[in-house]
Amino acid sequence: MKIADLVDHIALTTNTSKAETRAVLDELVKTITAAAQQGDEISLPALGKFKVKETPEREGRKPATGEKITIAASRKLTFTPARALKEALKASV
Repeated sequence: MKIADLVDHIALTTNTSKAETRAVLDELVKTITAAAQQGDEISLPALGKFKVKETPEREGRKPATGEKITIAASRKLTFTPARALKEALKASV
């Protein structure tokens, strides 16, 4: 499903305009992004949790040469689906 399909579906089911729906979705993404940049956990009970995971600096190797390199510390955003979402997926099989 693409964003346009999502906007169409939500606008139809909530009786709002596509422009309003798109604005709400855009703001949701901005809010989640800002919270993640601050290291906050974002919990949407029916959907799941977005959480920033810190990965420490570590040693690695270049695949082509085998040379040791240092891989910089980084942050990534993880998503853990809510139990209800997991159960809904299992039930649909």
